[in-house]
Amino acid sequence: MEFAKNQVYPAVIEDLTQEGMGVAKLNGFTVFVPHTAIGDRGEIKLVKVLKHYGYGILTRLDCPSPDRVEPDCPVSGKCGGCLFRHISYQSELGWKERLVADCFSRIGGIHLPVSPILGSAAQEGYRNKAQYPIQTGKNGKLTAGFYAGRSHRLVEQTRCRLQPPVFGKILEWVLAFGNAHGWTAYNEADGNGLLRHLYLRMGFATGEIMVCPVVAENGRLPYEKEFASSLAQNFPEVASIVLNHNPQNTNVILGPKNRLLWGKETIDDILCGVRVTLSPHSFYQVNREQAQRLYETALELARLQPSDILLDLYCGAGTIGLAAAGRVKQVYGAEIVPQAAENAKSNAAQNRIENAAFLCADCSQAVEEFARRGIRPDVIVVDPPRKGCAPEVLKAIRDFSPERLVMISCNPATAARDCKALVEMGFAVEKIVPVDLFPRTGHCETVMSMKNGKIK
Repeated sequence: MEFAKNQVYPAVIEDLTQEGMGVAKLNGFTVFVPHTAIGDRGEIKLVKVLKHYGYGILTRLDCPSPDRVEPDCPVSGKCGGCLFRHISYQSELGWKERLVADCFSRIGGIHLPVSPILGSAAQEGYRNKAQYPIQTGKNGKLTAGFYAGRSHRLVEQTRCRLQPPVFGKILEWVLAFGNAHGWTAYNEADGNGLLRHLYLRMGFATGEIMVCPVVAENGRLPYEKEFASSLAQNFPEVASIVLNHNPQNTNVILGPKNRLLWGKETIDDILCGVRVTLSPHSFYQVNREQAQRLYETALELARLQPSDILLDLYCGAGTIGLAAAGRVKQVYGAEIVPQAAENAKSNAAQNRIENAAFLCADCSQAVEEFARRGIRPDVIVVDPPRKGCAPEVLKAIRDFSPERLVMISCNPATAARDCKALVEMGFAVEKIVPVDLFPRTGHCETVMSMKNGKIK
């Protein structure tokens, strides 16, 4: 059967992709349809037809899915942030749980039942970090919002439901101040203009907020002293105002240099009982409450003993290892990002944790160094980036031959791939636990525990 662009066909949505698109089958031909829910019945119009699949839009909804809810955001469907504002949270959790199970079965060849997903108590206002791109609006004034999916087209929005309400108030205040004092927005096309982003961080346990404007020009803001003092006066929660300079023509948000305008250079939060210092460059999970559940689940699955040596790979600011330090003999961590490795060391010092040491190096190089020192871990915790573990790291884990291994992953596909490789190296997967750190989005964290089959 031939399918043509702009033709309309009856369809039923059978599944969802990780990008939040509905999946319909037209006589075996797959069509991806945005803003739909599993069980929707209606008509779709093909807007792009490729050899093996196509894209469509829903032109008529005859029978809505029972999963559907009314979107509660004015830019839902336009912004590239939330994918699932149009379905219930319980339906979203069910889909994420099935996604993890499918990845491990299909990609990893691991058919272990997946544990029930740990959903987030808060589905709104849970993000402790926001990065707002700044542009010039149609009226010539500064405006902000979020990029539409797969584009740099700005969708104007200052009151995102995933952010704490105070973030929106600060953003609107900064835009008003900038407009009143002649600030210009950076133009990606020609490289001219001043303000690129407004970057906000919050320590939910301490209430401290960091405000970090990102500028492109000479690293200065017009009227910056007045700006900083007025902002701090209007928002008592603000503990740090830092100016970041990013002169490069790049999609990377932060440049390497920061300059303190007011208050402290960093803010603090508390995660799993560990006081964590946050700079603009620090890696930190955006959902604090769920991050605690994630890390506590990982440490529980690790079955730590007082005599254990724990190796924490891709350790970031060291939160997992530092949370485990009181339960084990020694913690070693490795992290390639210099700022994060320094954060890990300073976090250990300020928490007076003396049995934790951190190495700034690529994980594949770090494991060679640990092996050279004669370090033989009983337990390894690995929390790689979305691309998963480097092959050298997996081989090093095999060579270390720990008794227990726990993997934390933000990408179930690469996690399944890496677990398959580890199974082939003699490890056995014991438990798979999905944890939702990012409600209303397509992302899902997973914790996997493994045991070494070679150790009886």
